[in-house]
Amino acid sequence: MSAATNSASRAVRGERRATNAAFGPRLNLLYVPALLVLIVFTFYPLVRGFAISLTDWNGYSAARQWVGIANYIRMLTDDNLRVSLLNTLFYGFGSTIIQQVIALLAALALNRKFRGRNFMRAIIYLPALISPVVMGTMYYLLFQYNNGALNDIVVALGGERVAWLASAGGARTVILIVNSLQFVGVSMIIYLAGLQGISRSYYEAASLDGASTVQQFWSITVPLLQPAFATSIVYNLIGGLKLYDVIKVMTNGGPGYSTNSLSSYISRTYFDGQNAGYASAQGVFLFVMIAVFTVILNNLLERGRVEEA
Repeated sequence: MSAATNSASRAVRGERRATNAAFGPRLNLLYVPALLVLIVFTFYPLVRGFAISLTDWNGYSAARQWVGIANYIRMLTDDNLRVSLLNTLFYGFGSTIIQQVIALLAALALNRKFRGRNFMRAIIYLPALISPVVMGTMYYLLFQYNNGALNDIVVALGGERVAWLASAGGARTVILIVNSLQFVGVSMIIYLAGLQGISRSYYEAASLDGASTVQQFWSITVPLLQPAFATSIVYNLIGGLKLYDVIKVMTNGGPGYSTNSLSSYISRTYFDGQNAGYASAQGVFLFVMIAVFTVILNNLLERGRVEEA
């Protein structure tokens, strides 16, 4: 039996080598277009941006002077950058938490069979198909002080108009809600795919052992949804940390600089302040921050991953 097994293994390895020899070069060539896209649209802009961050270029003139790490040192004392960083963390982690809770509840509810569930899935997912600029405009018309739909309802009920976007705290909260609700559908789809990949036999066995619905959720659903959690959380966190469109449309970073994210502050530094060097340094910092958070989060989520038997 051992000799037969070894012979079969050698035959399989020989067939593999023959296949690689015949198709290997062709398969390698298929990577070239993707590699070119990465080089042109990802690696080159990153290297170029880092090079600009070491200069005092204003973004328009041909003249630029080498300043080394002066732009990075300046970031340590920039109060507006500090506020933007805190806002970025608030938008990123806040919207990620909200999206996971709402999306998981929606997925659990819509994973059951009932009439109209596909329609409900489409309705929840629909906002993700809308441009963030359009979504931000729609919500701005809802929350604006004069002629805003929400204030019109408040006045109709006998109340006074509320300046939802006039204060820093109120505007940040509105931005957080808008960003969270727009992409709940994406996480819902991820969780639905994860739920439908869990075998019903686990729940049937747990029911026979007397486990309640809550016990089944924590002991079966949550552990086996770990890959879905990892995908959804990382995806939403990256999107939240890069938030720009909604802020630009709804508040333009105001009042003052109080609602800026790092992305919108980079835009204001480049175009309003005409300081491409400093804006590039901020961009490099944002890239590094997102990369670090992504790696750490992936490692933490992978530790608790449970493989389905």
